[in-house]
Amino acid sequence: YSDKFMKEGTLTLINRLRHNVIKTGIKSVALSYSRISLADVAEKLQLDSPEDAEYIIAKAIHDGVIEATIDHEKGYMQSNDSADVYSTSEPLKAYHERIRFCLDIHNHSIKAMRFPPRSYNDNLEDAQKQREREQQDLEYAKEIAEEEDDII
Repeated sequence: YSDKFMKEGTLTLINRLRHNVIKTGIKSVALSYSRISLADVAEKLQLDSPEDAEYIIAKAIHDGVIEATIDHEKGYMQSNDSADVYSTSEPLKAYHERIRFCLDIHNHSIKAMRFPPRSYNDNLEDAQKQREREQQDLEYAKEIAEEEDDII
C-alpha cells in the first residue's frame, strides 16, 4: 500500500503511526513478560524477523521506553524489575505534606474568622455617639419633611 499512501501524502504519517503502535506493543510485552524470546516478540508484534525485533527493542531500551536487557547469544529480552515506589517512604512524605498544607489553611481560616483586627475597633462609634447621630438624622429628616409639606 506504500504507493497509495505516497500518492495521498500520508506515508510519513502511516510510518510514524506504525512506530508508535510497535513502541506501545513493546511496552506491554515488557510489562507482561519478565523474559521473552526475540522470535516471540517478533511474532506478537507481527514483525518480519527476530533481528527486527532485536533492533526495535534495543532502540526502545536506548530511548528509555522500557527497562530491559537483551541477551544476543541466547536471543531473548530480560525485563528489569521495576522498583515498587510504594515500598519507599516517598508517598508517605508527599501525603504528609499535602495534609499539613490543608491543615495550615484550615487553621489560618479559623484564626481569621475568630478575631477582627484591632483597627476595626478604632473605627467603631461608641453607643452614645451613635444614638446622638441617629437622633440628629431623624430631626433633620423631620425638618425636610415639614419643609416639603409647607411647599405643597
